[in-house]
Amino acid sequence: MSSTTKQPASAAPTLPRSGFLTRLRPWAAGATVWYLRLIALLNLVAVLLTPFRTTVRHHSEGQFFTPYLMTAGLAAMVLSLFLAVSMRRRKRAAWIFNTGLGGLTFLLYLLALGFPGEDHYNRHGFNYFSTVLTGLFVLALLVSRREFTSKGDRSNPKTAVATFFGGLIVGGAVGAILVGFYNTLPGANLGDRFGYAIARMVTVEPSEHVLDVINVPNWLNAFINAMGAVLFLLVLYVAFRSPRGKELLTPQDELKLRELLDRQGERDSLGYFALRRDKAVIFSPTGKAAIAYRVVGGVSLASGDPIGDPEAWPGAIDRWLAEAREHAWAPAVMGASEEAGVIYARHGLDALELGDEAIVELDEFSLEGRAMRVVRQAYNRVKRAGYTVRIRRHEDIPEAEMAELLSKADRWRDGQTERGFSMALGRLGDPDDGRCVMLECHDAQGELRALLSFVPWGPKGLSLDLMRRDRETENGLMEFMVIELLERAKEVQLERVSLNFAMFRSVFERGSRLGAGPVLRLWRAVLAFFSRWWQIESLYRANAKYRPIWEPRYLLFEKSSEIPRIGLASARAEGFITAPSLPALFRRRHARSAALAATSGLPVAERDGKG
Repeated sequence: MSSTTKQPASAAPTLPRSGFLTRLRPWAAGATVWYLRLIALLNLVAVLLTPFRTTVRHHSEGQFFTPYLMTAGLAAMVLSLFLAVSMRRRKRAAWIFNTGLGGLTFLLYLLALGFPGEDHYNRHGFNYFSTVLTGLFVLALLVSRREFTSKGDRSNPKTAVATFFGGLIVGGAVGAILVGFYNTLPGANLGDRFGYAIARMVTVEPSEHVLDVINVPNWLNAFINAMGAVLFLLVLYVAFRSPRGKELLTPQDELKLRELLDRQGERDSLGYFALRRDKAVIFSPTGKAAIAYRVVGGVSLASGDPIGDPEAWPGAIDRWLAEAREHAWAPAVMGASEEAGVIYARHGLDALELGDEAIVELDEFSLEGRAMRVVRQAYNRVKRAGYTVRIRRHEDIPEAEMAELLSKADRWRDGQTERGFSMALGRLGDPDDGRCVMLECHDAQGELRALLSFVPWGPKGLSLDLMRRDRETENGLMEFMVIELLERAKEVQLERVSLNFAMFRSVFERGSRLGAGPVLRLWRAVLAFFSRWWQIESLYRANAKYRPIWEPRYLLFEKSSEIPRIGLASARAEGFITAPSLPALFRRRHARSAALAATSGLPVAERDGKG
């Protein structure tokens, strides 16, 4: 006898209907997005082409009305486009806005069509078209309701209202002043000018109610309308922006991560960088794996491989992706290995090769041989000049000496902006990082001239974190220090060292070979050009001299259309782009770092990062 319970006959018709609605919801959600995109395009055409703008205006006045959000205004174009983007990201706030405004518009159209009279709304066929199209849009919204689950920040509505009224007052005041200067007709008082400016921030065409007292150039009308578009864009951004996410790594999270690194830290050379305290962390249901990430510009940006047992990685990835979708963040991973990339791909992420990490295996490294002649000569030249290198764990450095090292590191920093995220720890001299290794290079007179800091990579590996040197020293000092570490690896029980990351390494290598195609050679030439400002080719050349093993690293993403957004967020996280911020007085400070600095008496220096 089968254990399967049959459904009652009356319930049978419900199943296909439910399945049909489930399959229909994504299509309905996509239809709303494409409707808004089309309306944005038509609004733009109406702004640029006078004949079409006149037609739209004719069907928006008197006894005519147009489909939802179809006007001749630049502000409506911006609104439609922004709503399309927000709806594509499945933001709940955008769905509520469209459903409320679209539903109200649809009801008003129905009432207008039902109102009797000669030459009224129901006498014009285009009104029925507008009503049907608006109704279909509202219907698609209702059908796809469950698709829009991404939450916004609770403070967004209040901030958006304040931004709207504040911007309206400022824009109206600026517009009134300009209208006062360029108005060619008499009789307009301050209220007329202010009201005209407010009205002009919504539509391109002049208001017919004030044409008898206000006449200004077309460029001024367009300028005021552009102010309205900027205001709408700002209000929409504030209203629909995603939450910024968790800001800091808690002490409890850090303790759990360190336990995972103690057990599985040798799997990934970037694992220790998950301990950056400007990252958040999400654990698998079993607690055996974790993903460290940071939310930047609406992008949930993880770095490196998940920490912990690979068998538990899928659980952590599922939770991370679920959180990203809940808040409409674009998920992305910087610097994932091929092993992690395969697992991420099973969860819907695509991959793009970023470059290669240089890893030196100590049992294979030697200065002997013709291939190492140039490196060997440079090493001997610096050594003959009297330079020496001291290698110590951070925990073995006395407090006073560490304070001096931090002072020198800050002084030698290249610029005020700290760089590094995916391959940087973001601090130096923290008591919790005692197993890190410091290399101090002194000249013949005993003066400190350069330093390197490495983070642990499992029990017998190191990963480069910080490189600082006095700019007045001779070239080759960093290479000298790296070779000293490789030659004296037994002092810190090393088997392997991860050096700098070389972006687009394969392009430089394959592009210089005989028979390289024209596209590859062109791409290599472009990268070589930009290497004048960024260390792209030079990092590859500097790493290649150690004859390392090249391990590819990947950028992982969910949608290719999000790559520009992810690239911008990555540049901000790595410190290549600095977003405007409030003065330091108003910034939230890292309470834990401040407490550590107060108790230890040491300044906390940050770093430039790998590469």
